[in-house]
Amino acid sequence: MGTDTVRTPPDDGAADLRREQRGWYFYDWACSVYSTSVLTVFLGPYLTSVAESAADAEGYVHPLGIPVRAGAFFAYSVSLSVIVAVLVMPLVGAAADRTGRKKPLLAIAAYTGATATAAMFFLDGDRYLLGGALLVVANAAQSVAMMLYNSYLPQIAPPEQRDAVSSRGWAFGYASGSLVLVANLVLYTGHESFGISESTAVRICLASAGLWWGAFALIPLRRLRDRRAAAREGALPGFRQLAATVRDMRRHPLTLAFLLAYLVYNDGIQTVISQASVYGSKELGLGQSTLIGAILLVQVLAVAGALTMGRLARAYGAKRTILGSLVAWTVTLAAGYFLPAGAPVWFFVLAAGIGLVLGGSQALSRSLFSHLVPPGKEAEYFAAYEMSDRGMSWLGPLLFGLTYQLTGSYRDAIISLVGFFVIGFVLLLRVPVGRAIREAGNPVPDKI
Repeated sequence: MGTDTVRTPPDDGAADLRREQRGWYFYDWACSVYSTSVLTVFLGPYLTSVAESAADAEGYVHPLGIPVRAGAFFAYSVSLSVIVAVLVMPLVGAAADRTGRKKPLLAIAAYTGATATAAMFFLDGDRYLLGGALLVVANAAQSVAMMLYNSYLPQIAPPEQRDAVSSRGWAFGYASGSLVLVANLVLYTGHESFGISESTAVRICLASAGLWWGAFALIPLRRLRDRRAAAREGALPGFRQLAATVRDMRRHPLTLAFLLAYLVYNDGIQTVISQASVYGSKELGLGQSTLIGAILLVQVLAVAGALTMGRLARAYGAKRTILGSLVAWTVTLAAGYFLPAGAPVWFFVLAAGIGLVLGGSQALSRSLFSHLVPPGKEAEYFAAYEMSDRGMSWLGPLLFGLTYQLTGSYRDAIISLVGFFVIGFVLLLRVPVGRAIREAGNPVPDKI
């Protein structure tokens, strides 16, 4: 009876928890518009065009005196933003652990990112350096905020509810991204009827994402609460804490092996997401309305794909399902290399393929990793998971940018990303997941 009392909270406590959960969902609703409308759809092609207007006769811009192809400037900026995020995240994470006050840190990160995004309204003419700086600040702030946001999950949901609560957060984010993309499409395609230029329409779409982010972030910041009693007085500062966690993870080499596989193939996923609109615009010659429609299709199908892959995982196991998704990613990119220019129908087919494997690849990776975490160390291991996620995701954009800089071809740049999925497949295939779960001290599910 004592155990039942602990597991079943009082009605008022359960109601408070549900209220927190609903507030938590709304941060995904707030910030996903940045990922969808800004990073995936509008900023890549627009910042590239701004850089091209500032380029010299050979097509180069010179930030800090460094010659960079204008077409590669966006990819390099994304890489720099990830490096900044990786440097800042352990400092913020250690501060959150020491004080137990995550909400003020989440507010600072969220409103730093929202402000930088709203300031993109002033990105016009040849102000490519302003665009690059705002991208670095906004993207790094979003990464830090997501780390803090994810760390609330073990506090607001018991283990048996975590999958459902996490999935609802994803659903809120996809719904938000789809809704705002529809509004963006109306504004962009009808900009003349609104009496504004195409450039102004894009800048309004960029800035509105920052305003949306800031406005809806108020809901989770009002409903989430700090649990100061959970503060870790012995937490180490910054990188020393991260180093201590990594040293502990060395006692579980199979968990590290999975983490290595994940960060390789996830880097490929993140790069495809951030560079697809640049490829569609600059290599395939597709208009912005086509790109918006394709990304909207990805958002809708990602929900269906995640649910379908979840059912496949129940039947065949998460590892086999993820491996199958990596094969699908490889085939999709190979097909993308051969897409004819000026053919929006085939680009929509490519977008459908991406959407069907996108949500499931990431959701199943997170759930599979949860089985590999030693009991009682969920928070610090998932902090390392987030760091690994961000820590390698600069390499894909860098490879994409370097390939374009050396070859001048976006087709060569997009096919270069196949290596991430092939290497990730091989690394994951070599991980004996069942033994890894047992060595972590957890029960092995029937299908894994």
